[in-house]
Amino acid sequence: MSLRVGSRLLKTHVNRQTRFLSQFYNIDDSAFGFTDQQKELRNLSFNFAQKELAPIAGEIDKKNNFENLRPFWKELGRLGFLGITAKPEYGGTGGGYLDHVIILEEISRACAAVGLSCGAHSNLCLNQIHRNGTEDQKQKYLPKFSSAYLDGLETFTFDNLKAGAANILGELNKGVYVLFSGLDLERLVLSAVSLGILQSCCDVAFQYAHDRKQFGKPIAGFQLIQGKIADMHMALCASKCYIYTIARACDSGFVSRKDCSAVITYASEMSTKAALDVIQILGGNGYINDYPAGRLLRDAKLLEIGAGTSEIRRMVISRAITEEYS
Repeated sequence: MSLRVGSRLLKTHVNRQTRFLSQFYNIDDSAFGFTDQQKELRNLSFNFAQKELAPIAGEIDKKNNFENLRPFWKELGRLGFLGITAKPEYGGTGGGYLDHVIILEEISRACAAVGLSCGAHSNLCLNQIHRNGTEDQKQKYLPKFSSAYLDGLETFTFDNLKAGAANILGELNKGVYVLFSGLDLERLVLSAVSLGILQSCCDVAFQYAHDRKQFGKPIAGFQLIQGKIADMHMALCASKCYIYTIARACDSGFVSRKDCSAVITYASEMSTKAALDVIQILGGNGYINDYPAGRLLRDAKLLEIGAGTSEIRRMVISRAITEEYS
C-alpha cells in the first residue's frame, strides 16, 4: 500500500530537488515502479540523512559514539521514521515494509551504524510489539517508541528479573515463537542496510573514478575500472529489484522465509564485494581513514553475520526448497 503520510511525513519544507551531497550516484526510481509518493519519501529520507547524518558519519565511527543521538532520534520520531509500520492509532505512520526499506536504505547510505540501530528500534522492537502485543501493551509503548519520547518508560536490568503477566509479549513460554515469527521480516528490513551501504559504495567510487586522473585522463576511462563500475551498478540494481519486490510481497501479506533470507544474503555479499572494489578503485586512498572505504567494508561485512550468518541463511533457503519437493 502507499504510505499514509498526508499530514505526518511528507508535508515538509525540504525541497525535493535539493541534494546535500555532490558525490552521489542517482538512479531513477521509476525503473523500480515507484509511485510519486514513494519518490517523495526517498527524497525526504535522502535529504534528511545527508544533511543531518552523513557529515558526522566518520566522526561517529572514529569515536564509537554519537554525541547528538538523542535529539537526532527525536527528529526521526517527528518525521515518522521510527513507527513506520505501526498503525496511526498507536502513534505510527501506517506505512508498509517497502516504505520502511526506503527510509532505512537512505539512513544507512549516510551511516550504516545508525541505520542498523534504527532498524533494531523500528523493526526488532516496535514492530514486534505491534504484531504480537496486547491492546494495552500497544497503547502503552508504541506511541512513545514511535515518537522517541522514551522518558518515563521502565528501565530493566536482567539480574533476577521477574516479568509480570502484563509485560509478557505473546503467550507464556512461547517467546521463541514470537522471536522467530519476526525473523523473516527482520531479514527483509535489515537488507535495506546492505542496500544503503552498496549505494554509498557507488557514490564514493564512481565520483572518485571520474575525478582521479592518470596518464592525462580520468581512471574511469580505463577498461578494468569500467568493469568494476559496471559490476557495482548491476549489483546495486539487482539488489534493489529483489528487495523491493519482496517488500511489496510482504505488504500484500505474502511473507516468504526463503526469499527474506535470500535478499539479505545477496545484498550483504554484494555490498561487501562492492566495498572491496571501492578500496581497489581508490588505491592507496582506499586504505587510509581519510576516505570512508574502510568503514564501508566493516559495515558491509557485519550484515553477513547479523540476523543469522550467510551460512545459516543458505541453510534456511535450501531447506525451504527441499520442502517444496517433499
